[in-house]
Amino acid sequence: MSNQLLRHVVLFSFKDDASYDDVDAIVTGFAALPSAIPGITAYEWGTNVSPEGLNDGFTHCFTLTFAEAEDRDAYLVHPAHQRFVEMLKPSLAKSLVLDYWAK
Repeated sequence: MSNQLLRHVVLFSFKDDASYDDVDAIVTGFAALPSAIPGITAYEWGTNVSPEGLNDGFTHCFTLTFAEAEDRDAYLVHPAHQRFVEMLKPSLAKSLVLDYWAK
């Protein structure tokens, strides 16, 4: 897939009892992954601001970019990512993950 970038899009919906501090720690933890895991070429995140009301409870969106599928695959099993997932679980209501090759 040369000259294409692999986008890894992650959406989170948090439990009602997740505190601001809990969510802030998750955002901070996710932001630390690009410096801890090789192969992530770009990272961005934001919160839902759509006026359409179609977000189905998802409030936070994170996008990671990889040059190769192998880089994404290594990220998924990387110990730093696994620790982040464990830290996230108590506050997470649901997640949605979508990967695509940018065109």
